[in-house]
Amino acid sequence: MLRVGRRRRTPRLDIAWYANDTGHPRLGVIVARFGGTAVRRNLLRRRLREIARRRILPRLAAVDVVVKSRAGAYDADVGTLANDLEQWLSSL
Repeated sequence: MLRVGRRRRTPRLDIAWYANDTGHPRLGVIVARFGGTAVRRNLLRRRLREIARRRILPRLAAVDVVVKSRAGAYDADVGTLANDLEQWLSSL
């Protein structure tokens, strides 16, 4: 995917996307370990999915989006993560 799609980096997230043929947006979330426990990884994954479900996916065309966390994402609050995704969306 990364060879044919586009990418953008924020201090907390790596975001890659490309068009799909399904007619609706799809989301993939990758949360790397970075020394965090399973509880912290799952919490971060749930936060990213919920932000995308409420704020990002309803405003997207048919694209596949992969959001990969970086080390700074573990310490960020929900508002900061949402701001990163909102800024990415506004740059499209």
